[in-house]
Amino acid sequence: MKKEYAKKKRILFLSWRDIKAPKMGGAEIFTHEMIKRLDRDRYEITHFSPLFEGAEGEEIIDGIRYIRRGGMLSVILEARNYYRENRESIDYVVDQCNTHRFFSRFWVKEKKRIFFIHQLTREIWDMNTAFPINLIGKYTETPFLRFSRRDPTITVSNSTKEDLVRIGFKPERVTILPEGIDFIPWNRDNFLPKEEKPTFIYVGRYSNYKGIDKALEAFGQIKGLYPEARLWLVGKKKEVYIEEVLKPIEEKYSLSREGDNPDVTYWGFVSEEKKLELMSRAHCLLFPSLREGWGLIITEAAAVGTPSIGFDSAGIRDALNLGEAGYLCRENSVGELIYQMRQVIEEREKYSLMREAAYEFSLNFHWGNTKDHFDRFIEGLEVER
Repeated sequence: MKKEYAKKKRILFLSWRDIKAPKMGGAEIFTHEMIKRLDRDRYEITHFSPLFEGAEGEEIIDGIRYIRRGGMLSVILEARNYYRENRESIDYVVDQCNTHRFFSRFWVKEKKRIFFIHQLTREIWDMNTAFPINLIGKYTETPFLRFSRRDPTITVSNSTKEDLVRIGFKPERVTILPEGIDFIPWNRDNFLPKEEKPTFIYVGRYSNYKGIDKALEAFGQIKGLYPEARLWLVGKKKEVYIEEVLKPIEEKYSLSREGDNPDVTYWGFVSEEKKLELMSRAHCLLFPSLREGWGLIITEAAAVGTPSIGFDSAGIRDALNLGEAGYLCRENSVGELIYQMRQVIEEREKYSLMREAAYEFSLNFHWGNTKDHFDRFIEGLEVER
């Protein structure tokens, strides 16, 4: 028998991007996958974000009302105006911080505010933006975050929670919502046969902080030890980055990307089905990112039978279960990547155990679990009221 609720909770989510935005990423996927699963008899959800080219001002996606108004800055004023027009019917406002802030502390009552953050972005400012924007972003991040330290907060990993506690958030006010993956983990019998030659794979954006250059540098040296080793790069190509950053590394180690048997294969953007196939065939995923909310691609690779090597950084160590469910680098360096890659190739028994541990850990991450944790979070706020 379906549970009845006295009154729907009306929640307004604020974000700088939505699930259809051209540059949407993991944070937007997380939010949409969670809110679309919430009980419609219990919640009424509205998502508010800026307009983008070709976007509708309002639409329903998977039962969720999406409103788009203003640009990257004017959306703050638009969101405030929308809230003021509807504040009597809104129970909670979720201010989702992904470098962009809505500063809801200044226009939403304290008892209605919820702060949502996937990751801090300290290191990323220097790598992805030019002077002086990098300094402005880096040195204003902590003061701006402290505006929300008294608000009930949700995040996606213990690493981010620890970062928040270090700058003044109370640990009991920070709740972790587990990540989810978009497919059911494969049965072990469905894992694809591994490649005959040692094959490593990187899946993600061509961005400095993601560490694709370090993965290629490490592979170049591994190639000298194991001439048959191969590297697959999966993700939308960024030709300027390839020519300016990756090509010099290829030339340094005489790595080929042409012919029938290339050292490095640039797969480019592939379908979800193809991505999972490639990850299952590869021996190990390389993910030397400097910071993530959660290393979701690590969980996805594990769910199709492939362990990962990752840096000891926020969101990565969590996805590797502190080295219990994958190869966690002892230091974030190319040399340590090489050491772990050699472990994959040379220590076959350890590899089999790590592969199984990674798979078992991946079974914990599904969107239904995320939704259940959000339900309990809201229930806790209701008790406080």
